[in-house]
Amino acid sequence: MLLAAYTMQRGFAWAGIVYFSSLPLAIVLAAIGIGLAVWGRLTFAAAGTEIIPASATNKKLVTIGPFRFTRNPMYLGLSTLSLGIAFYAGTLPFFAIPILLFVLCNFVFIPFEEAKMQRQFNDQYTEYLRRVRRWI
Repeated sequence: MLLAAYTMQRGFAWAGIVYFSSLPLAIVLAAIGIGLAVWGRLTFAAAGTEIIPASATNKKLVTIGPFRFTRNPMYLGLSTLSLGIAFYAGTLPFFAIPILLFVLCNFVFIPFEEAKMQRQFNDQYTEYLRRVRRWI
């Protein structure tokens, strides 16, 4: 998506117009996004379970660390990072990326993962769904 946005920005005059750019905001969002994604990954590693959503079985339902606040800290981190990149570039193609990424995660990846986790962890996962929101 970043490559497509960059190509559009370079190839079309309208796509290269900077509407709003803020380096401080970009840095803060990028740092939060990276930090959240890394925290989620490290929490999985500490729990000794797989990060691959298509894994036949995950060893454990992880509900600690960032998973206490969001069921998808790595997707949230990636979305926040992409928003930071958008504020750095300041152009429409780059602002489309966080929106497209959110739609892709929310309506394709996350439902697949949630259905798998529900089948595997049943009541334990149902309780987790009641306690923790999908995003924030």
